[in-house]
Amino acid sequence: MACLVSGSLAFDTITNFPGRFAEQILPDQVHILNVSFLVPTMRREFGGCAGNIAYTLAALGGDAVVVAALGNDGEHYLDRLQRLGIDTRQVLQVEDTYTAQAMIITDADNNQITAFHPGAMQEAHRVGLPERDDIRLAIIGPDGRDAMLRRASDLSAAGIPFVFDPGQGLPMFDGEALKAFIAQASWVAVNDYEGRMLCERTGLSIEALSRSHLQGVIVTLGAEGCEVWVQGRCHRVPGVSAEQVVDPTGCGDAFRGALLYGLERGWPLVDCVALGNRLGALKIAQRGGQNHQVDRAALGLG
Repeated sequence: MACLVSGSLAFDTITNFPGRFAEQILPDQVHILNVSFLVPTMRREFGGCAGNIAYTLAALGGDAVVVAALGNDGEHYLDRLQRLGIDTRQVLQVEDTYTAQAMIITDADNNQITAFHPGAMQEAHRVGLPERDDIRLAIIGPDGRDAMLRRASDLSAAGIPFVFDPGQGLPMFDGEALKAFIAQASWVAVNDYEGRMLCERTGLSIEALSRSHLQGVIVTLGAEGCEVWVQGRCHRVPGVSAEQVVDPTGCGDAFRGALLYGLERGWPLVDCVALGNRLGALKIAQRGGQNHQVDRAALGLG
């Protein structure tokens, strides 16, 4: 059984600001905002939601199939995914643009400011579903607007259940478009901020969404864990303490990779989320979105 992972492939330029954004930004002066942050450290990492999710899913032993786009600078990213055992046959390489780029500044409180250049991601709608008959599950993560719309339509037509995970792409869609995504999805996954935006735009509460055809609505709460909503009932899944807090980049993606691993195996949703919390805590102790090592035996996965 394979899982289709749709979303961005990107290079992350990650920097650290040793102070706090709140101490540098004057709330009453944001209308004339002009700030500069000195960032003594900088790294370039493999990233993007699809890449990060597929990395964790493959590390857990899942079969990940990535549907995404890379630019003319993405050959070594493609090689990396293939070495990890990830199916990249549906990764489009766009020769006249760069791979998507995220420029991230993280402060001492793990708040982040990100600038994102979509690059080749804007062409991801040119990719269709792979010709495999063993795909039983999918996730639609942040991607080009047209790609997300096409993916939902294609997966729905193929009868493949999917997790709708709009992430940073949520602001691209109005309430009606979001309702259409939800109508085609089997699960919805958002963080608490995205959850509030989703409710505001659709006019529906998380509880109301969970009382629909959806098999579950997952709201991640960072270190506090998650809320799992099923048919109007909220189950709180506590967070997992990290050995150390180094870099939050990609924690949500590690969570989603574990979520998919559990869903692939038919686990109860609460158990899938519990594993996701453990992977999020594991990831935050490492820099970048794809550098955490997954010990299946330590996680009780054999």
